[in-house]
Amino acid sequence: MYRENLRLLNKFRRLIVSIAYYSTKPTSSEVLTSYLVQCKEPPWTSYFVKYSSVKDDQFGMSNFNWKVGKSNYQILRTGCFPYIKYHCSKKEAEDLKSSDKFMRVIKIANLGIPCLLYGIAATILIRHSEVVNTSKGPVTIYFLLPEHKGSLY
Repeated sequence: MYRENLRLLNKFRRLIVSIAYYSTKPTSSEVLTSYLVQCKEPPWTSYFVKYSSVKDDQFGMSNFNWKVGKSNYQILRTGCFPYIKYHCSKKEAEDLKSSDKFMRVIKIANLGIPCLLYGIAATILIRHSEVVNTSKGPVTIYFLLPEHKGSLY
């Protein structure tokens, strides 16, 4: 009984430490919003952010609408370890539920292998970074080209 209680207590401590660790990071959605505001709501952009820099509150979301100021963005999002990749296009809101589900199915069917390869390629090809200011401090985001606004990447 004592060992069982000690094991439960240790699990609880690890959980508390994990929560405290992640609470110091901004959410991926805050970084997304802050970046689009910081860039004065561009027509489109695309960037990478490290998983280790954010609390991923958009996990499992692949294609969705995101409201920022007076603009709506259609977001394409994928994991490419060690990054999360965002492609943001300013467009009218649409029903993206079927597209989101379709992309999720493709990711699962591919077992994440293309996403892992994309992450490795991104690590090699990233050439530019910028700092996004959030309520929890600065977060660095990455681009394949210095001219990232309107680039094809």
